[in-house]
Amino acid sequence: MPAVAVYPVSMTGTTARRRHSPAVYRRRRIVLLVGLLVIVGVVWLLIAQPWSGAADEPAAKDDKGTVQNGTDSLPVPSAGATGAAGDAGAAEGATDASGTPTPGATPTALPCVASEVAVEAVTSADTYSGDENPQFTIKITNNGPDCTLNVGTSGQSFAVTSGDDVWWRSTDCQSEPSDMIVTIAAGQSVSSASPLAWDRTRSAVGTCADETRPRAPGGGASYNLSVEIGGIPSTQPKQFLLY
Repeated sequence: MPAVAVYPVSMTGTTARRRHSPAVYRRRRIVLLVGLLVIVGVVWLLIAQPWSGAADEPAAKDDKGTVQNGTDSLPVPSAGATGAAGDAGAAEGATDASGTPTPGATPTALPCVASEVAVEAVTSADTYSGDENPQFTIKITNNGPDCTLNVGTSGQSFAVTSGDDVWWRSTDCQSEPSDMIVTIAAGQSVSSASPLAWDRTRSAVGTCADETRPRAPGGGASYNLSVEIGGIPSTQPKQFLLY
């Protein structure tokens, strides 16, 4: 009589399923985990878009009109052989600060207008003793939308007056002025990278190398500093005293 195969039968009368080995379940879990990781990675790439970072980063600006990143300062002009804080160079501390021009392209913001940009003359102190030279800086604040401005040394001017008498101009003996067109963001304030010193003497174009220029009187004499940048003058002069 031929042998009859016998299969295990469940209590419900159906054939019992064969159980897989633990190794099979481990492989299935690994495949599922890898699939989840791939899905999470794709979602992150779609949201973060890391490839756009380089294109969105503002370019840097130098004195030739290229853009610089990350600093909020203005270049410092040289006032010549006498009365200078040292030839800081056109690009020292220079930047724009701000905006989001397309790299390699001209900024799309419109030129700044005087009614929306506040220019402030700043002195390092209100009074100076006989052995102290005043230190001057410029501060600009953009109260309007993003705009472009020439903040280079060619567009900067410092002037010291006593009444109607102009004692000193930074442009009388300025060397190697240069342009720097930058985008200033809305609400942004920018100041000189370092101060410009006045040696307390009277300036004139023909006396830049003259070491015997007249010295400004002290004894509590009052003087006013006015500045201009990019064709926009300071809103009011800054008074200081010489002793």
